[in-house]
Parts: sequence; structure tokens; C-alpha cells
Amino acid sequence: MKKGPGNHLIHEKSPYLRQHAHNPVNWHPWGRKAFEASRKADKPIFLSIGYSTCHWCHVMEVESFEDPEVAALMNEAFISIKVDREERPDIDRLYIQACQLMTGQAGWPLTVIMTPERKPFFAGTYIPKHDRFGRVGMMRLIPRIHELWESKRQELIRSSDTIIAQLEPESSGTKAAPPRPDLGHTGFAELKRSFDPEYGGFGREPKFPIPHHHSFLLRYWRRTGRKEAKEMVEITLRKMSRGGIFDQVGFGFHRYSTDRRWFLPHFEKMLYDQALLSLVYTEAFQATRGVEYRDTAHKICSYVLRDMVSDEGAFYSAEDADSLGGEGRFYTWSWDEIERVLSPREISTAARFYRLRREGNFSPDADDSTSGLNILSTAPLQPSSLNADSRKEAAFIESIRKKLFQSRQDRSRPLKDDKVLADWNGLMIAALAGAARAFDKPDYADAAARSARFILSQMRQPDGGLWHRFHSGESAIKAYADDYAFLIWGLIELYETTFAAEYLQSALELNKYFSDHFWDSKSGGYFFTPDNGEALFWRHKEIIDGAIPSSNSIALLNLVRLSRLTASPGLEAQAVQLADAWREKAAAAPSSHTQFLCALDFLDGPSIEIVFTGRSASPDIRELMRTLRTGYYPSAAVIFIPTDTDNPEILKLAPFTRQFTRDRKNAHAYVCRGFQCHEPTSDPQTLRRLLEDGAKKTFS
Repeated sequence: MKKGPGNHLIHEKSPYLRQHAHNPVNWHPWGRKAFEASRKADKPIFLSIGYSTCHWCHVMEVESFEDPEVAALMNEAFISIKVDREERPDIDRLYIQACQLMTGQAGWPLTVIMTPERKPFFAGTYIPKHDRFGRVGMMRLIPRIHELWESKRQELIRSSDTIIAQLEPESSGTKAAPPRPDLGHTGFAELKRSFDPEYGGFGREPKFPIPHHHSFLLRYWRRTGRKEAKEMVEITLRKMSRGGIFDQVGFGFHRYSTDRRWFLPHFEKMLYDQALLSLVYTEAFQATRGVEYRDTAHKICSYVLRDMVSDEGAFYSAEDADSLGGEGRFYTWSWDEIERVLSPREISTAARFYRLRREGNFSPDADDSTSGLNILSTAPLQPSSLNADSRKEAAFIESIRKKLFQSRQDRSRPLKDDKVLADWNGLMIAALAGAARAFDKPDYADAAARSARFILSQMRQPDGGLWHRFHSGESAIKAYADDYAFLIWGLIELYETTFAAEYLQSALELNKYFSDHFWDSKSGGYFFTPDNGEALFWRHKEIIDGAIPSSNSIALLNLVRLSRLTASPGLEAQAVQLADAWREKAAAAPSSHTQFLCALDFLDGPSIEIVFTGRSASPDIRELMRTLRTGYYPSAAVIFIPTDTDNPEILKLAPFTRQFTRDRKNAHAYVCRGFQCHEPTSDPQTLRRLLEDGAKKTFS
């Protein structure tokens, strides 16, 4: 199909926008030219927001936007704008809230019709071509809105003004509140009430992985000794990694499960899911020493480093759910396909281990008829069932997996969204750096460092700020709060893994820029957009920890860690101000703010500050560091002063460390806990005792 005569997306960088560049709809990208065209033509704006791995976005494109009949109606009635929600989360969040206000629900594809002044008067999600599913179709909706625009325009404008007025309170500051000491207990109680004790996770279907819930529960367990909190984490992580939501052949997690058993997923893969789940599986291993959690974290990292990294070392955004053959076809197997790849003995083992059935093992629809296809999920290894020891059995199953993987490589792959986002790269940097420490995997740290160097060299604005998106050699779109908060998080993790002072330096520089341009000096907290960015109707703040932690929650964690690493009273005071600004809001629903609770856990203490001194990479300093890194100490801030370097850079960033004795022969660990410092030690066992003493301090 040729490009529509007025379609202006062909030169856009976003893979999602370029997918629509050949629609007969006269699409515009978001910008001044589109708004001017709307005013000049005296037409309302049809705003469509989606993303490249959105299944129903694809459906709506094929059904309506590629259809000449629908396109003709749209081109006659509207100026049409396409937005990639991952490129412009500020626009997305504004109109998602408008849709929620107008309809009581919201999602993607997001459809908004608005005045040339960008004020919405109609909103919805997926709209079929013809009336279907109880939804009005495009063929009836467009003429109706066109008629209303011509005959009752003032009513539509008044309606849009009402919506904007309802949105405005979101821009108001958050009132500071006194500390609420029961936030942790209340958050745990809320999660416990919604916990599924049989399959793990929270609520029923559909189930989404929410890694920060589990990070909070692990901290709550460590602080209170409540074993139930840890058990909730372990049940969920085991069920997820053994379920169909995890790609058992090529690794990595799919977006969510349509059933409560984590079996039938929506098959898209998002970089942020891989990062956040890798982080919590790594933490679970540190807390429990469960090898299954370690292995899952390794598999996630393996998938990302194999399939989601550019030649320059930056990480791509997502892989689609759809491929040739339909949604999930790349990941599912017919019995005939299994027989073509595996021997009879391998089939017998694979059928038991991966729970395969000749007729297929899932129904994609509500009629309960099987699809003829199999989703692979696993059972725990049971050596007796195969009459072999566990090591031999594991090796045999791994050989089966590799055969399936190699065969799958010949299939048509799902579309890869190869844009680079600063915020999601920050999450992956944090995940890889943390895994590198926990598992002694320098290659993970190297991969994290490559991404960090790319972002810091290719995605910096001339004034020192960040760009949000990179694609096809171009960095663009002024960065949002998530970009700063998540990248700073990654840089702190990378410093504590490599002890290269440049990463801490960059974290401090970006944090200053972040505070200079995003901080609300009146009420505290960070706005989502900068003071020098595009002006929308208001500047909102993010605090709810949804699929991704909020920028304010991660910013709080960053401020606490940076203050402890540099002994900066100013950063500590800002952390307290940020925490107090949001405690009251978090108290209304603590389980919706679990990343914020993790940051509070660090701020409220007892935290641990550790300064290591010794020769770089010497066996004794490595042994001391291993003592720390193999344990679970989520509220630790760690500095290393190399004694084989004169005037190391870290002394400039953390001047308080100049007072530490620099014994050039022996390694030492200086440990402070809860504002009390101990004698330095060179003994790993003494260090472990200092780290463990007083680890539990119950919430008041």
C-alpha cells in the first residue's frame, strides 16, 4: 500500500510511528504543524496513542487505519495525530487520565478526539470498524462526531473545558504530612489480603508481575522476621519462572499472564520487565540462597544480552507478541513440530518436563477447545521420574531445550522495537550491575557499563541534561523524570559494582540537573516534565508504583544513597522533604506504593555505610567484598578507596573518606550502622557479624 498523500510519519524515528507511515490516514506527528493544520482546517484532532508491541493497536491498525473507507472518513473529519506512548509518556499520561475521567477506564490503543487547543471531548480505547463487542464502530462514530462538531461545537468545547478543569488538581502540590509509622505493616497486610497462596501473585487473572511488591516483602521480612512475607515472594517467583509467562526455550519474561496460573501469557517482551524481574530474582537469591532464583536471573540477563542489545551496547525496548502465524506463534509448538526436532526418547522427557500434549495444552478462546499448540511450562526437576541423577537429568533437559531453541531460530521472529530509551536502559544497567555483584559476573558489569557510556555520550543535551529517545543515529525528546531517576539508579549500582568514580560523578551531576529542572520547591517532589520542556495543561507528578516504579520513589532511593555515599546533609534533607511530601498519599494505599516503601526502609534505617580500603583486586579486598555481596543487605551504601592509587577520584566526591587510614598492605572494612561506627576490620567473619547485628528492627 502506498503512503497516504498527507501521511507525515515516514521520516519519524519511532518504529511504531513508522509502522503507520503507509496508512491511507493522513497522520501527523505530535507538534505545532499538526495543531496549526487543525486550526486552519477548522477540524478537531483525532489523537491515537499506542506502542509497537500493543496487540490491539495492531488490530485497530489493520481493521481501520489501513482501510481506505475508514481513512477517507478520518481525513475528511479530522486532523489525525499518532503518538508513541513510549516516546512521549507525558502526552500519554495526560490523556490517559482524561480517558479515565470520561469513561472510567483507560488503556491502549488510546483514542482521544479534541479541539485544536488539545482539549479532549471524546475518549476511548480500541474502536472496531463496525459496531461490535458492544462498542460503537468507526464507521458510525466518525460521522456522528463530525455532525456534533458542526452543529453543537460549543457544547463539545464546554465539555472539554470541564475535563481540563477536573485534571488541574493533579498539578497541585502534595501537602507534607507527619510520618506514618504503620506504612510497612499496612502495606504487608494489604498485599497479604490479595495474595494467591496457590499460584502466587496478587489477585486473580490477568496477573502482572509486580517486582517491587516482592522487593518490599523481602525488606519487610528482613526488618520484622515475618517468614510469611518471604514465603509470598518465593511462591510467586517459583511459579512465574516455571510458568508459560517465562520463555522456557529462549528465556525472558512475557508481559503478563491471562490466567492465574502464570501459564497463558500475552507474549510481548518488554525491557523494563526483564530489568525489574532480574533485580528481584537476584535479591531473592541473596536473601534465600535459592539456586532457582539465581538461575532465572542469569536466564533473563542471557536473553537481554543475546537479543536486546545494539552494536553500541544500548538496550532495545521490546519484542512484539505477534509474528507470522499470529500472537505467540513464535513461542508455541505443535506436536508435529516437536516430532520433527526431537527423538522419541527426548519427546518422552520433554512431554513430562514441559507438560506437552499431542492435542495441544491450551485454549486461546473461551470455548475450551484446544489450539493444537503447546506453551512450555516446567515442573521442578524430579530425578526419580527419569531414573537418573539430577545432574544428568538437568543436562539432558538442557540439550532438549537447545535443540528446540535452534529450531525456533528458523521461524519468523516477532517485530523488535529497536529504539533506545534512557529510562529503560537505566533500569537494565541497575539490574546487570546488581547481578554482576551478586553472582561475580564481570561480563554483566561490562554490559552495564557499555550502555551507561552510550547514554552519557550519545543522549546528553548540550546543557548537560538527557534526551529521552535514541534511534537511527538521532537523540531527541527532552528527558522525563523517569529518565533521570532510573539512569541515576543504574549509575549508583554501577559505581557500587565497579567502584569507577566516574559513574558516581555522573550520578551526582544528573541528580543536580534533575533537581534544578524538575523539583517542586513549593511542595516537594519531582514533576514528571522539566521546567524547560513542552508546556501541556499542567505538570504532574508520579508517585504510584505501577508496572514500573514511579520516578519519585526511585528518586527518593537515589537521594538517600547519594547522601550516604557522599555524606551530604543537603541531599539527606532533600530526601526527607521528598519522603514527607508523599507519606500521606502513600498511607491511603501503601500496597500501591511498594517501591516508595522500599526507599523509606532505607531512609528510616537502620542503614549501613561501608568504606572498603585496600589494593585494587587484591585477594583480601575481594574476600571482604564477597562477604557483603553474597548476603542480603538492601540498605547498604558502599565506597571503595584504592590504596594503590594516589589521590583517587572518590576522595573528591566523598571528602569525608580522607580521614580513613590508608594501610597500603592490608584490606579493611569500616562499617557504620544506624549512625554508629565500629572499629575497622580485616576479618570477613567479623564483617559478617557487623552486617548482621541489628539487621532486624520492627516497624513501630
